[in-house]
Amino acid sequence: MSKLHGFSKLGDPDLESGGTLYPGLSLEDNELRWSFIRKVYSILSMQLMLTVAVAATVVLYTPLTLYITATPGLLIGVSILPLILMCPLYCYHQKHPVNLVLLGFFTVFLSLTVGISCAYTKGRIVLEALILTAAVVFSLTGYTFWASKKGKDFSFLGPVLFASLLVLFLFGFIQIFFPLGSLSTTIYGGVAAIIFSGYIVYDTDNLIKRFTYDQYVWASVVLYLDILNLFLSLLQLLRGSD
Repeated sequence: MSKLHGFSKLGDPDLESGGTLYPGLSLEDNELRWSFIRKVYSILSMQLMLTVAVAATVVLYTPLTLYITATPGLLIGVSILPLILMCPLYCYHQKHPVNLVLLGFFTVFLSLTVGISCAYTKGRIVLEALILTAAVVFSLTGYTFWASKKGKDFSFLGPVLFASLLVLFLFGFIQIFFPLGSLSTTIYGGVAAIIFSGYIVYDTDNLIKRFTYDQYVWASVVLYLDILNLFLSLLQLLRGSD
């Protein structure tokens, strides 16, 4: 196991280091936790690469996009399947290799919805949302690792973020029946981006301190959803303000 570089001057975590993650952690647990974190980020990286590949295929291959959007049943199925797959994925997230197979299907179906959203958005806006997402994720991840090393804890964010997400969901549901215009869409995207930014901090803190070592698949699912929802929120924000 590679030894420490610690943390960079910008605060980004060096995932190859053996730096102490938070005060009071024993050397043995620290090494095991770093190994777990590297495993989670490896899976997460593969999920994101698969998402980029699938979304790019949907955007660039127009007949596929038109076929999906012109078939209401297929479009609804693609949108709902990830929610359905989350149930068995949670139940079997510790059972190898079933967990990885379910994770693959879950990622592909979500990637299709991302691709459809990007296909009907200007390329400039998609690129801006992608750059902003990457900047926010790296910054908040680095900050959370740094803050954890200093002994800070973000578990208090859980109830606040859950309540905020519930209100956001209800507001989005109301907009389906009573659309409030482009301004409300822009505000909705901005508020959602703030909430999912908070979730990145909260779930990264859980990754460092609370997830057990055999929950690597579920930890990657949680972080993947945070990043994906942040991207879609920024996409909606930029699209509404364009």
